[in-house]
Amino acid sequence: MFSLDSNYLKAGAIGGLAGGVIFGALMGLMGMLPMVAMLVGSESAVIGIIVHAVISALTGAAFGYVFASLAETMKGGVTYGLIYGLVWWFLGPLIIMPVWLGMGLQLSGAGMSAAMPSLMGHLIWGLILGVVYALMVRKHA
Repeated sequence: MFSLDSNYLKAGAIGGLAGGVIFGALMGLMGMLPMVAMLVGSESAVIGIIVHAVISALTGAAFGYVFASLAETMKGGVTYGLIYGLVWWFLGPLIIMPVWLGMGLQLSGAGMSAAMPSLMGHLIWGLILGVVYALMVRKHA
């Protein structure tokens, strides 16, 4: 755990970006990208997708750093990817983003209920992250 191996970081960043493309498309369909853009003072969906892609790549690289060899197998990649997606559902739309935008924590039942579509997106993101990561770092004997 906790490795600075550039292969782990690169695999995580690419996996996070791959998942971010799919999740970003879903966010676009749900009209959520302008809110993401508000993190940098814009309301443009195009800016929202760029911000989301950067966040996806950075948090993907962090996945590679934290989980390193734990997620090298497909089972580990899927398991840790889903857990990581769930963690980021709590951190992103329930804590960091609403606080950043001045809305306060969204950890109430109503806040969590409103964020349910985002939960599915974060789990899909985590699944794709974990699968791509495992494929990229899998040891070939």
